Amino acid sequence: MSRKFAEVSVLGVDFIQASAAEFLEQIHHDSCEHQNKMIVTANPEIVLTARADAKYAKIVAQADYTTADGIGIIKGSQILGHSLPERITGYDTMLALLSWAEKKHKKVFLLGAKPEVIKTAVSKVQEQYPKLEICGFQDGYYTDEEQVAQQIKAAQPDFVFAALGFPKQEYFIAAHRQVAAAIWMGVGGSFDVLAGVAKRAPHRWQKYNLEWLYRLLKEPTRIGRMLALPKYLGLVFWEKFTHR
Repeated sequence: MSRKFAEVSVLGVDFIQASAAEFLEQIHHDSCEHQNKMIVTANPEIVLTARADAKYAKIVAQADYTTADGIGIIKGSQILGHSLPERITGYDTMLALLSWAEKKHKKVFLLGAKPEVIKTAVSKVQEQYPKLEICGFQDGYYTDEEQVAQQIKAAQPDFVFAALGFPKQEYFIAAHRQVAAAIWMGVGGSFDVLAGVAKRAPHRWQKYNLEWLYRLLKEPTRIGRMLALPKYLGLVFWEKFTHR
């Protein structure tokens, strides 16, 4: 059954008010109906980018579903008085959809990451989901975007997972999603994790919402990106006290 989720606005970005299970159930329905849908899994960095860039904000607003990928979004919604149920991360959603796609004989196209990473990621997916049809893949270092879009059009996948990083992946999806009646989803660095090049935080770190700290300890060069979080929270509190 198709459903329309209520939405919660966090600094101008509208997030669906749904649990991960409810969201996946809806995507299963959409895919079975061969609907064309765009998913944005947004964290505080994406919210800040949308706030600063009107063109990107318009692209994000075009998404059919924007999910809270980051504890900062959940905390922000709580501060603003309209809580979101839980995180719906891009990586976990992608794995769940790959598993479902295998069972339902769906076709998947993988786009993004370095040439050696995408090849390893494809091999890993084939190992984990042997009955899944990967109808095409392309690394993120292409020079002809239109040619990539034509590859996808020829393949006619049911799911397109774009690991191009934001904002590139959202721009690509918005520009070319009409070439296939698929579920289009930006998944950031997920192929690096699939390929074993990057590691997710252990479950205990995830349980206590410390995945961001784990990544910072593993990659100290991320400190510049992490500074976006206090800026984001400052804007959330400003929003709360100036619009109450």
